[in-house]
Amino acid sequence: MSDLLQRLRDRGWRLTAQRRVIAEVLDGEHVHFTADEVHARAVGRLPEISRASVYNTLGELVALGEVLEVTTDGRAKRYDPNAHQPHQHLVCAGCGAMRDVRLTADPLAALPEGERFGFAVTEVDVTFYGRCPECAAGG
Repeated sequence: MSDLLQRLRDRGWRLTAQRRVIAEVLDGEHVHFTADEVHARAVGRLPEISRASVYNTLGELVALGEVLEVTTDGRAKRYDPNAHQPHQHLVCAGCGAMRDVRLTADPLAALPEGERFGFAVTEVDVTFYGRCPECAAGG
């Protein structure tokens, strides 16, 4: 489970009923929901929550650095509460399912000094693509 709710409490972020429900929806491992998916799940817990509240809260969480906004291959933005642990993503090219993965080696080490063109590299973003078991079984 992620520790998003606890991190927000520790920051003293005002947890209204709407914000708490959104944080609860985002809590878990391998959570990468779209805003619409967050809204659908939040409505199940708090029927009166508006789509605008979800979008505004997600924007605030991203601005706070407590949630990552992830976009791959032009698909809808997804929201990842695993913002404080280094990880990469494994994405299904069929359905778009996403999982967090942790590399066993430093990805920056794969970029030889001669290929850096004088850049002071500060960040590496590696995304792995494949087919999840369900999509692979379907053809």
